[in-house]
Amino acid sequence: MPLPAEPVPVADAAGRVLAEDAEARVDLPPFASSAMDGYAVRAADTPGVLPVVARIAAGRPAPRRLEAGEAMEISTGGVVPDGADAVIPLEYVVQNDNEIEIADPVAEAANVRPRGGDVHAGDVVRPAGLRLSPAQLGALAAAGLAELRCVRRPRVALLATGTELRQPGEPLGPGEIYESNGLMLAAALAAEGAEVERLPPIEDDEDAHRAALARGLEADVLVTSGGVSVGPHDLVRKIESELGVDEVFWGVAVKPGKPVAFGVRGRTLVFGLPGNPVSSLVGLELLVKPALRALQGLADPLPRFEAGVLGASLRRTAARDELARARSRLVDGRVVLDPLSGQESHMIARAAAADALVLVPRGDGELVEGEAVRFLRLDYS
Repeated sequence: MPLPAEPVPVADAAGRVLAEDAEARVDLPPFASSAMDGYAVRAADTPGVLPVVARIAAGRPAPRRLEAGEAMEISTGGVVPDGADAVIPLEYVVQNDNEIEIADPVAEAANVRPRGGDVHAGDVVRPAGLRLSPAQLGALAAAGLAELRCVRRPRVALLATGTELRQPGEPLGPGEIYESNGLMLAAALAAEGAEVERLPPIEDDEDAHRAALARGLEADVLVTSGGVSVGPHDLVRKIESELGVDEVFWGVAVKPGKPVAFGVRGRTLVFGLPGNPVSSLVGLELLVKPALRALQGLADPLPRFEAGVLGASLRRTAARDELARARSRLVDGRVVLDPLSGQESHMIARAAAADALVLVPRGDGELVEGEAVRFLRLDYS
């Protein structure tokens, strides 16, 4: 179920998801306007020689009604005066002092943007369940909407676990590594519309886990990295259970990313991602990001697999589907996917070169070069 809605100024609504249909407050355009710099005329008066009786600038009202046998100079966007039914561009007339000569007939409605030609007041400009792009914000502002009803951003608490973790820049001791999953996941979650709180990494200690997880469970979504396997130092699932989290599943038939956990406590969604960075990346794409989209009310929250062809063969795994990192290129209108070398789940440096995850369905044998496949595009590669 989506999170509650809240009012959002249209100027602050980029990337937000509409909670209800956004309807135009005014006709757009709100008046008949000129599509060209030229002269407002009556089509019935052309061809002919017409006196220029007024000039209409954009942003100013027409001075009066256009009478038969007259013309008014008009700027692009200017109000077409009552009585006029066409605009002839400057380059199609001959100007002689305060007269213009029109050699050919002008079609009725030529170069006139009718009132409401884009949208009428009360029409739906953008439907609910849509993430707002810059162009869509422009449309909503033009239609007179100063405020929108948007789904509240999900609040996500992010926690990395492991005694071996150190912050980038600190000296590394024996057995220690730099903590990178938190940064990677936080950036991806924020790009998906979440308000992310990165909790300080914790050591493999029950009291430290209990305090950090209790804090994280106050958010809409808790995402942990590491500590969800079956080793003696994997404490996340145990402590979460003590804190009232009902585990829905643990382990998925996906490579990489098998030891992933999901549970709930009240309205809080709880995702336990593996510590291996590429496994965390896969769990993020398949599980966490779709959940965030659903919480924001997006009409189509599921991962969007696209069609492509393999640039090199990939071996299949009998028991698990695999998501292989690849680089994409466009050849004769088709997306060709070149698998990267080094597909192990700890190889984040090599994975950083990927812009796609290729789905390799479980089975025997291999997918061969040129075979049709489906892939997920990585928009943060």
